[in-house]
Amino acid sequence: MQPGPQAIPALEGVRQIIAVASGKGGVGKSTVSANLALALQTHGQRVGLMDADIYGPSIPMMMGLGHVDPHTANFPVDKYGLKLMSLGFLPDAGKGVLLRGPMVAKWVATFLTQINWGKLDQLIIDLPPGTGDAQLTLCQTAPLTGAVIVTTPQDVSLIDAVKALNMFRQLKTPVLGVIENMSYFVGDDGKRYEIFRHGGGRKLAGETGVPFLGEIPIDPRVAECGDGGEPIVRKFADSPVAKAYLALATAVMDSAAKAGASALPEVQL
Repeated sequence: MQPGPQAIPALEGVRQIIAVASGKGGVGKSTVSANLALALQTHGQRVGLMDADIYGPSIPMMMGLGHVDPHTANFPVDKYGLKLMSLGFLPDAGKGVLLRGPMVAKWVATFLTQINWGKLDQLIIDLPPGTGDAQLTLCQTAPLTGAVIVTTPQDVSLIDAVKALNMFRQLKTPVLGVIENMSYFVGDDGKRYEIFRHGGGRKLAGETGVPFLGEIPIDPRVAECGDGGEPIVRKFADSPVAKAYLALATAVMDSAAKAGASALPEVQL
């Protein structure tokens, strides 16, 4: 039997810990994590964002931060009112990280146990894709409130998303719901285009018995803002995408407040 989450002094001031996960890469999970964190803050929450993607940390770029001097910096790093931690802040991160699984687990545990997160309403944890060492370490180390699963509408994404969902259930971690990213695109003609199909996230939520938290439309400015270091929720606060994230943040808070329901059985797609 694996040890369950224990009380961690570094997390004692954190009210909720929410993991953002996906079964595969390329679904925009880090973008969702960054914008969700800022949307929660817009709702008056005190928010931290931990980048648990040890091999490919992207939160520093999305937040307009580069490497920092670990000898003089205060971790977590403050930016846009968020508390941030990522391996990408360290000077050698840009050279590529060659680590075996145990070292990945060690870094995730270090971020959870040795970083003083202070008083937070939510700590959002951006997980790498898949169901590996980072996910296992997180679930076995931290008292998670729950996880949200990010998918895109097409079937190939849904197949992997259900694997991630079942992993959390096996680890007795509540699944707060499903988010459908890149759901649709509204053209200059005002018409709605479903480039990657549509409705897969809602279908997945219905078939697995978890809440459908919302759909995020496609907007080219999302990528531009992420590359420029100022996420769209902050830079274009009145955009339809930013408003979708604000609604998503409300849904996540509501689902997190209800977390603690009995674990459901595994499902197959």
